[in-house]
Parts: sequence; structure tokens; C-alpha cells
Amino acid sequence: MEKQKEKPIMKIPEQYFRAGVGAVIINEIGHVLSLERIDIPGSWQLPQGGLKSAEEQLRAAFREITEETGIDESGLELLDSYPEPLAYELPPSARNAKTGRGQVQYWFLFRLRGRDDTIDVSKGAEFRSWKWMTFESLIKLAVGFRKPVYRKLADRFTSIISRQISADA
Repeated sequence: MEKQKEKPIMKIPEQYFRAGVGAVIINEIGHVLSLERIDIPGSWQLPQGGLKSAEEQLRAAFREITEETGIDESGLELLDSYPEPLAYELPPSARNAKTGRGQVQYWFLFRLRGRDDTIDVSKGAEFRSWKWMTFESLIKLAVGFRKPVYRKLADRFTSIISRQISADA
């Protein structure tokens, strides 16, 4: 009996998760910086993006923050990081060669040290506006596939955010 050769596995969007980073940025009262998508008005999210080959996660977070919000690294204070990567799966209609099946992301908590006028989402092509809101408000306004990740981030970071606010009072 002749042995059949195995066909190589194609790297199609349904088979992989894109590596990425995300950032929770808080202000002095503990609200999170939320960005409204251009392509889905009324849909809000946190700054996030893909991890480039051989890029260190924290470096990628600073890069994505600057690209998406205009906030420079010097205007941020790192407070914490989520202890493990978090993943979300995209609906099949949103999958493509760039995004794959979804993203697996490393998340960081930052405090904005600068002023609100350093925030500018107009330079990028993803967001139409920004505002500060509570974590719970953001979760309500996020697309469904992001909500479980945002809930985990809120569970981890809320006590740290509360301590930051108390320390400032």
C-alpha cells in the first residue's frame, strides 16, 4: 500500500490568532481612555494593536498608544500588566489575512501624566473620537467579542486604579 504525502497546512485566517498588545490608560479620577471606532460609530474600545516581529510587548504598547492617541511614552506611567495574554475571537465575517481568527494580547495599565490636550486620535485611521469613562461604561459600549477581555482587565486593574486615586486624595 502506497503512503500518501501529507498536504502542507495553509495559514488561513480561521487557523491563527494575531499577537498583539493593549493599553488601559487612566486619568486622575480613574476613568479609562476610550476610543470610538470610525467604522462602527458608537463602538468604543481601548488602544490596541499588533505586535511586530521580534518587538518587545511594552515597546509595542507604547508604539500603539502613540499611533492611536498621540500620547508620547513620556506622558505615561506604567502601573501594572496583566499576568498572561488574553484572547478574543472575531466573528467569521471580520476575519482576514491580517487579523486571523482574533487576537491574543498582552495588556498594560498606564496612568496619563500629561494633560488631555496631548490626546489626538485624528492622525490615525481607526478612531473618530475619544473620551474618559468608567470601566463599566466602556464594557457596555464595546463590541461583544471584546467584553470578556475587558471584564478580566477591569477585575484585575480596578483595585490598582482605586489605590492610585486614594493616594492622590
